[in-house]
Amino acid sequence: MTFGCVVLTTGSRPDVLALALDSLRSQRGVELDVVVVFNGAEPLALPPRTRALGLAEDLGIPAARNAGADQASGELLFFLDDDASLGGDDALARVAARFDADPSLGALQLGVAPRGGGAYSRDWVPRLRVGDRTRPSDVAVLWEGAVAVRRSVFDLVGGWPGEFRFVHEGVDLAWRILDAGFRVHYAGDIGALHPPPAPVAAGERHAYSSYYGARNRVWLARRHLPLPLGALFVATFAVRTLPRVNARSALRGYLDGVRGPYPARRKLRARTLWRMTRVGRPPVI
Repeated sequence: MTFGCVVLTTGSRPDVLALALDSLRSQRGVELDVVVVFNGAEPLALPPRTRALGLAEDLGIPAARNAGADQASGELLFFLDDDASLGGDDALARVAARFDADPSLGALQLGVAPRGGGAYSRDWVPRLRVGDRTRPSDVAVLWEGAVAVRRSVFDLVGGWPGEFRFVHEGVDLAWRILDAGFRVHYAGDIGALHPPPAPVAAGERHAYSSYYGARNRVWLARRHLPLPLGALFVATFAVRTLPRVNARSALRGYLDGVRGPYPARRKLRARTLWRMTRVGRPPVI
């Protein structure tokens, strides 16, 4: 099976980019078409069997991933951030086997561990009850740094939401894949590595992440959810996050999300909302 691998970078971390590419080049039992997207940066020299795509303008994370996917060929797409790497040389072969065994599988996120030890990020496990981090399960959202998507499904649902620019694009993509009738899976037993999260004091989260987190949360609700669920979905996020983010930027994001413009309405079917609830992620959290 062939993977179209899209590695996203700004070119500012050549050492970790080299780790990511080395982990791809070491994969056994699969064919890879590797495209490195330099988002708003001039391409750096790359190893053999790797192509560069330089974007003169920073398009934002999801749109840059889409640009890479347009250039990569394969039955499966694999998206890897430049600071992540695969934990074993059989990781993608194991991913391919799961897609091959189940035509209903639309997307799969790898399990993530801190490179060199250290703290885990709560965001790495896309379910409400983390439990055993290596336990696989179906999920309703994705952490975006190490994700495989069936190419036909990716094209069917329209790819990553480019207009989101930053934060929550994995939620939007997962919801659309579920609504198309496919499964979204967390393969906690197939490993990826990532630097441990840096400690951030309450209220010190970057202004841009606070803004986009709030704005895109409203966009998710307005795009996909009926009004009562959408209001709860935004309210629960605000209650959880406002004490530890840049409050001024977050409030501006909520206001911009309400005022619009916002992505076209793609209301989720009731069956999809029920499927999300069954896998432990009702669309109010």
